[in-house]
Amino acid sequence: MLSVRHADQLEVRVNEAQPPNGRADAAQRSILGPILAVTGLAIAGAAVVGLATSAILAAVMAKTIVTPPAKRADDTRVFAVDLGRGLITLQRHRDSVLPGDYSFFFGNDTGHARVGAITDRTAATVTRRILAVDYGDLQAARRGRFSGWLYTGPDDLGFPWHSVAVPTALGPAPAWLIPADAAAAGGRWVIQVHGRAVRREEALRAVPVFRAAGYTSLLVSYRNDGDAPASPDGRYGLGDTEWADIDAAMSFAADQGATSVVLMGWSMGGAICLQALTRSAQAPLIVGVVLESPVIDWADVVAAQAIDRRLPRQIARGAVALMGSRQGQRLTGLGAPIDFGRLDFVARARDLHRPILLLHSDDDGFVPVTGSRRLADRRPDSVTFVAFTEARHTKLWNYDPGRWDAEIAGWLARLTQR
Repeated sequence: MLSVRHADQLEVRVNEAQPPNGRADAAQRSILGPILAVTGLAIAGAAVVGLATSAILAAVMAKTIVTPPAKRADDTRVFAVDLGRGLITLQRHRDSVLPGDYSFFFGNDTGHARVGAITDRTAATVTRRILAVDYGDLQAARRGRFSGWLYTGPDDLGFPWHSVAVPTALGPAPAWLIPADAAAAGGRWVIQVHGRAVRREEALRAVPVFRAAGYTSLLVSYRNDGDAPASPDGRYGLGDTEWADIDAAMSFAADQGATSVVLMGWSMGGAICLQALTRSAQAPLIVGVVLESPVIDWADVVAAQAIDRRLPRQIARGAVALMGSRQGQRLTGLGAPIDFGRLDFVARARDLHRPILLLHSDDDGFVPVTGSRRLADRRPDSVTFVAFTEARHTKLWNYDPGRWDAEIAGWLARLTQR
């Protein structure tokens, strides 16, 4: 069994990647032919075994990246729960030892708790404070998973809010509308775009700092995220298709009185925002973009994930080739090839004509910081880059909320002075 991880903390387990008995039979060759052709591999006698395995892994990686997961896996063991003392002891790993406050989903998403400060740690475990149990039987939990969400819905913030529907080409997409404070209300809006394999809850952490700055927040859903209508192919476009739903959200905001919009994208949501900035007819409404742990170049992300899982680079190259080719469509299920050149904003740095605040951790672990740093180096005139350490992927607020809020608040204040 081989575990392949990629952006936004998705894990896929690939079985039977090795051809049976170390050989590829005629039926396999009929399947592998198009894969090998697209990925630039060739069948040559006995060498088919290694090449075929690489081709299969490339195809699986490509399909996994573009396929919305049915559910998130519980990947953290629960060793002990002491509700009386408010403590939980968990399996030690890179996320569970992060300082800060986090969500802990357990029991296959039937339960949710919030955990805080670390009180003890061993080589194999970490003990944390239990801040709250929102639902489910934590005492009975055996496994769960960490998340940076913390908040389970807009009610947790204590602000007035409304459920709204954004008209899109695929149908109405649910969204949360959280008005600016009445004393600061105006025409400034922020549209929050969550990342891959998560939902609107991810962005709730950003609402208070924007609201304090006088912004109305619109937390949107988009195609194939489990809330918005699905696209005909039911596949992620990695930003190459989802931007159209953000275009619709900006039209909705304008109809509701928005006179300017800041886009904020988390992880893959960053790629979506950059596509909207450069492709939307509503782009003149955009005055700035905030990116949190963003995907700046998908090819870079896929390559980094292959390396992280000790896979040859050719598998990442093959996966990108499959997702970007018409021949690969029957393997990936994509309705159209993904234009990876259009998604590469290191190469397209000069196409960005709005101020950008870019927040990224050097130890991200899922989306490498290299793309963000290269973009900042190419556009020091418009990109403000803020580096974090130890904060991992999309957990910068959880790790250091004071600094995170201050960086955004300061950037917003400078934005209004332009």
